[in-house]
Amino acid sequence: MDFLTSKIKPMYFKYLTAAFGSALISSIYGVVDMAMVGQYQGPNGTAALAVVAPIWNIIYSLGLLMGIGGSVLFSTLRGRSESNRKESNEYFTAALIGVVILAAITWISIIFFDTGLLKLFGAEETLLPLAKSYLFPVKFVVPSFLFTQLMAAFLRNDGNPGLATKAVLFGGIFNVFGDYFFVFTLDMGIMGAGLATAMGSVFSLLIMLTHFGSKRNTLRLEKPTRLFFRLKTISVTGFSTFFIDVAMGILTMLFNRQILKYLGTNALSVYGIIINISTFVQCCAYSIGQASQPIISTNFGAGKGKRISQILKYALGTAAVFGLIWTALAELVPNLFIRIFMTPTDEILAIAPGIIRSYGISFLLLPLNIFSTYYFQALMKPRTSFLVSVARGAVISGCLIYLLPAVAGADAIWFAMPITELVVAIFVIIKIKQYTSQLPNS
Repeated sequence: MDFLTSKIKPMYFKYLTAAFGSALISSIYGVVDMAMVGQYQGPNGTAALAVVAPIWNIIYSLGLLMGIGGSVLFSTLRGRSESNRKESNEYFTAALIGVVILAAITWISIIFFDTGLLKLFGAEETLLPLAKSYLFPVKFVVPSFLFTQLMAAFLRNDGNPGLATKAVLFGGIFNVFGDYFFVFTLDMGIMGAGLATAMGSVFSLLIMLTHFGSKRNTLRLEKPTRLFFRLKTISVTGFSTFFIDVAMGILTMLFNRQILKYLGTNALSVYGIIINISTFVQCCAYSIGQASQPIISTNFGAGKGKRISQILKYALGTAAVFGLIWTALAELVPNLFIRIFMTPTDEILAIAPGIIRSYGISFLLLPLNIFSTYYFQALMKPRTSFLVSVARGAVISGCLIYLLPAVAGADAIWFAMPITELVVAIFVIIKIKQYTSQLPNS
């Protein structure tokens, strides 16, 4: 399909299907781990994975920083002119170099400073050994997670979203069966879940690399001129997407500490499940952004504003549908999630519905707010995208996580994200209208 001439509706839904498949299967890594470990280890296993969650957020976000930032610039340049092909590949090469550097730093940090990191993210004496056991197999393949994010972004922008979906699908399926085999059959417990996740990531990356041998491939290694300038441009463009995942890690750390302070381990176990539900909701939002971004970036480079408005209409409709579905599930069947992810105690079954229903209100606007960061990036408005990411991921949410339980009681903490998403959505709607009205009509 040609981003500049193909019919918008079938092209958008083709890319949405591929992006949704990739995002959904990616979320299975954490969700299946949580379910298997929760059944094997009980609430402590679930709480231990909640402690590990910020490390995953950091790993994935660094891959997205280079992947989304580089691929947006890649498609925008090609939309302007096919003569920009060499320069677009310089951005691909620069993004690849950036991921190598970030992967090395992350790998060293997790190998040598895992105990300190886990304690920072809320691990205490009971949870630390479990969290370290899970992380042990992952240590050997940390770079594969970053490279998978990079490759998935560039495959979508190089016209091969299906391969990205197939690769992630294979890795996800392996993770499902691998979890059961390693955790229960081999009786490895939480370490088996980590091993299945690590192996699944490697398999996904190996499949993605077959793109370089296909006829569709237009990605080439080109020596980047002004490498540091290109890395800076990629980082600025991709920062908001990067910060979405980093923010999830920051928020998890803040929630972990405040929940343990005010509500205890049982509430933290429920929050561990909320993390996984939120991961699914975020993946739905990512799929909208990832499906739209290559098409919008290319058409923005070509100055085709009407086509961008058409894509925006479909994207906003999809965000509304996803928001309504996930909010309805959280409000109507909260204990369904609990039974999926752990063998619950009576105490957890008593407190979980109120917690999930309160927090679940935020799912209504979450897809819109996350999609908006991709939209602003594709329109080369990185500052606005950055502002949305930081406001919802750290500033507003962080303040509310500390203020609400102190001012309105411990249970008020669960309303921190619904209030945050509402405030941010008002700003997002105003900016989307403003920037869309400024697009050229040609």
